[in-house]
Parts: sequence; structure tokens; C-alpha cells
Amino acid sequence: MDLITKEELSTLLASQEGPHVSIFMPTERRGAETQQNPIRLKNLLREAHGLLEDKGMANGGADELLAPARRLIDDFDFWQHQEDGLALFVTDGLVRSYRLPLRFTELAAVEDRFHLKSLFPLFNEEAHFYILALSQNRVRLFEGTRYQVREVELRDVPKSLADALGYDLTESHLQFHTGTGAAGNGRAAIFHGQGAGEEDAKAEIRKFFSILDRGLDDFLGDRRAPLVLAGVDYLLPIYREATSYPNTLEEGVTGNPDTLDPEELHESAWSLVEDRFRAERREAAERLGDLTGTGRAASELDDIVPAAVDGRVDTLWVATGIRRWGRFDEESRTVEHHDEQTPESEDLLDLAAVHTHLNSGKVWAVDSDEVPGKGEAAAIYRY
Repeated sequence: MDLITKEELSTLLASQEGPHVSIFMPTERRGAETQQNPIRLKNLLREAHGLLEDKGMANGGADELLAPARRLIDDFDFWQHQEDGLALFVTDGLVRSYRLPLRFTELAAVEDRFHLKSLFPLFNEEAHFYILALSQNRVRLFEGTRYQVREVELRDVPKSLADALGYDLTESHLQFHTGTGAAGNGRAAIFHGQGAGEEDAKAEIRKFFSILDRGLDDFLGDRRAPLVLAGVDYLLPIYREATSYPNTLEEGVTGNPDTLDPEELHESAWSLVEDRFRAERREAAERLGDLTGTGRAASELDDIVPAAVDGRVDTLWVATGIRRWGRFDEESRTVEHHDEQTPESEDLLDLAAVHTHLNSGKVWAVDSDEVPGKGEAAAIYRY
């Protein structure tokens, strides 16, 4: 899977001269069906070639622009590692391809900027959360969204108890040994005996976690993003006592995290934060309902597009898998609607989403039945 960060999205949004080609397609990950992937790309590039010619680009110019993308058709290694969908962006001097966990509807678009609405589901659910995988021998921090996870490279942060405390370990700590964790979830430390020895060992772990917490402060810059702890069950409450991070969840991923890869940690952690993120969308939909009829809510593209361009849209819902071709005339402040894609048209839903994002609004790109009112778009205005 290829990661798309907000910084990458900003690169794609940066204005450049000339036509911009956007390709979206579903991809097969296994079996004989994978042979359809390069054929599907070939057909979409042929469609893009025709759209470039319609836009006035000579045949030689269209071939030259699309040449880097066409090389992917016969790139055997490229097709060996696919996700559910492929997004490909081509303009003069820039080629980007992303293998993503989204099942795209096929689309070839040629516009004056990249077509990006289909990527916005990656940034739904208030974008991100953290996973801190804890053991005495290894510390890893991950940043995740609904669809993606990446490990954060930690510098100047202790990676283990020995790294934090050096050889300053009490003899009682050496009384630990490992055994089978609860429900077979890896290896858990077992305390020999009770009393002072156990308390000394816990104190050392707490000291390790306090040092770790201070070191992580620079990496956990967004104090609102949830932090999910992953570790054997006796360690998690000790870390919660030591941390100053305000959004550390009470629930955690229990078991030995050293045996789990990033995708496994991500799947388990997402199940703990999903309801919290979905609640934000539900609250926004309730707010939209409360504002209906006040002039601060809209569901028609003729109203939403000018408001988005002007920076008035605070929250926007747009339907994925639907294209509404047309054109916004800034001079007349009117929206034209086209029955099909033309050299002058762009997807009005995409236009509204991009301008809302550029003006720091919230964009929910969802299935059409999740748009409030079951339409193509809905918006809350700032004023």
C-alpha cells in the first residue's frame, strides 16, 4: 500500500499549467483476475489520450505526456503488489501512482487540475490516530487513518527498558521471566512473589514509561488524536499512570505487540477508535439538520459550488462514485451543467470538495446513501 499524506495531497493540489490526467481504477489482488489490471489501465489511458486530443493537444504531445504511465502497463513488478484500487496522476513534470485500499469506480479525467474527490475517504474520520506498541524490549509508534498506517521514526526516544535505564536495574527486576499471555496473546512477564520486589519492578517500568512519555511529546503534536496502547495487559495500566497525553484510550490492544505487524496492529486499533470518529460525522449531520432553513445549510450544487470557491463551506458531504460534469463561471457566479465530460467541464462535486479542503473546511466523501438527505452533496456554511 502507498501512503497519501496531507502533504502529498497538497502537492497534487498545487496549481500547474497544462492538462492534468487523473486515472482511477479498481484492481484485483489475486488469481487469474489480476491479468485484467494492466488491460484496464491500457483502456483508461486510451480514453485519456482521446480527452487530451479533445482538449486541443496534438497526438504527439498526448503520447509524450502519457508515456511514463504507459510504461506501467508492462511493468511486471508493479502489478505484483496491488491493493483494492489504483490512482494515477500525470501532468507535465509530475507522475504519481498510488496503490490504495479503496475500490474505485473507473474514471479517466482530463482537467486543468487533478481530480481528487475519490481520495478524500482516506482523510475521513478526522484523519488520524496513534498506536503505541509497548514491550520492555521494544517500542514502536504508528500513525493511522481508517485506511492507512505508517511507523513513525523515533529519534532521541528510548526504544527499550534497558535503553532508558541502562544497567540501573534492581535485582528484583531480574526475577521476571516470560510465560504465555492471556488467551495465547504472546508472552507476558510473571512476577515471582509479592511485596517489595514486585513494587520495585513496577517502579522501574513506570520510570521507563515516564522517560518514554516525555520523549514522545514532540511526536504526538496533535493533542486531540486518540492514542491506542498495544501491549501485554499488565503493562498498559502502568503506562496510563505515567503518561501526560490527554487522549490515551482506556481500551487497548492486549497481547505481545512484538509478534504483530503494522497491519494487524492497525486493524485491532481501528476497532477501538471507529465509533469515536463516526460520532463526529453523526454530530455534524445533526447540526446540518438544525441549520436547515436558516440559510446556513444547502444541498444544491448551484448553491454549494460558489460557496466552496468563496471559502464559506465549513463542512461538506459529497457522494463518491458519482460525477456531475459542468463548469463554474466565476464572473457570472453561475454553475453550468453538462450531460457528459467535455474539454471545458470538470466534476462539480470534485470542485466543491477541493475548494472546501483548500479553505480548511471538512470534507466527508461518502457513499451517496450516507450524504444527509440521500442526495449528491450537502453543506454547512460558516456564515
